[in-house]
Amino acid sequence: MRDKRVPGAKVGGMDLEQLTITPAHLSLLEEPWMQPLAVLALDEATAASDLHLPACPLIGVGPSRHPLADQVDVLLEIGADLPVLAQAILAQPHAATALVQVLRVSERMSAMDALNVESMAYAMLQGSAGHARWKNARIAGPGSAAGRVGLSRQDDSLVITMDRAHAANAIDRPMRDGLREALTLAAIDPGLRKVVLEAHGKAFSVGADLDEFGTTDDPATAHAIRMTTLPARAAIACADRLEARIDGACVGAGLELAAFARRIVATPRSWFQLPELTMGIIPGAGGCVSVSRRIGRQRAALLMLSGRRIGARQALAWGLIDAIMDELAVDEGGGDIG
Repeated sequence: MRDKRVPGAKVGGMDLEQLTITPAHLSLLEEPWMQPLAVLALDEATAASDLHLPACPLIGVGPSRHPLADQVDVLLEIGADLPVLAQAILAQPHAATALVQVLRVSERMSAMDALNVESMAYAMLQGSAGHARWKNARIAGPGSAAGRVGLSRQDDSLVITMDRAHAANAIDRPMRDGLREALTLAAIDPGLRKVVLEAHGKAFSVGADLDEFGTTDDPATAHAIRMTTLPARAAIACADRLEARIDGACVGAGLELAAFARRIVATPRSWFQLPELTMGIIPGAGGCVSVSRRIGRQRAALLMLSGRRIGARQALAWGLIDAIMDELAVDEGGGDIG
């Protein structure tokens, strides 16, 4: 990489210079870029017409005001951040490539259509060697009681509560189905003016229950199941009335679902992460749609490719959440009908 802030940097045995692409290579007339990652030094690039993005992630390093800055997958204004991001991409190159391709095309689609694209890419990666390596290396947990979803209604407000605190609200099948049913109920009830999504315990959700990964062997079948069971579809249908209240860890599928809400509030101790790339997959609970539409394609790609955690203040600055509150409001009325 020519950026003087990362002299001689190597990633995965490769010098970053080998991963540097020029605007000429982004022409439709050039040979395909064969590396798993492309780095464009914006301070050395001039605007070009007929840009053709490589299949792999394109990382731009340089000022956001550059004419090409909005076309890259991730924009880094400081080159020193590049080696860590590149290492994460090179560890799971097929998943990284699928991710940026989904993000590129889905921003021009309706949310529902974009969910279909996300699910198909996710299904493909479920059958990949990268995901198989992660599954084979993982040690299964001891198991825990199934999750449940509580419902509490008062007048024109409905509170949906994830209740699996003993497992940090990891979303298993019963909880997934409960969330879909609750959000569907909210979507079809015109008398509800406010729908709140919250959780019991010290974590909002650590994401999907990892012990359930790989229980459906056929990727096509897994895609078909997601088309009928994904809570995200119902969340979209009531998104204009939905508020998510976050306290503690908000990871993976938990963040993906919450990001559909019109308003998200979080406590100062909350933190957010999308670690799916390390598993050889991409966010598959709607996050490629919800998160990218909240914070933009480039920041979503950075969050997903790096797997980094961000705190509440960073999330607020990015627009991932709308407010930080020391204490989340508690609905004291209504009875539990879940």
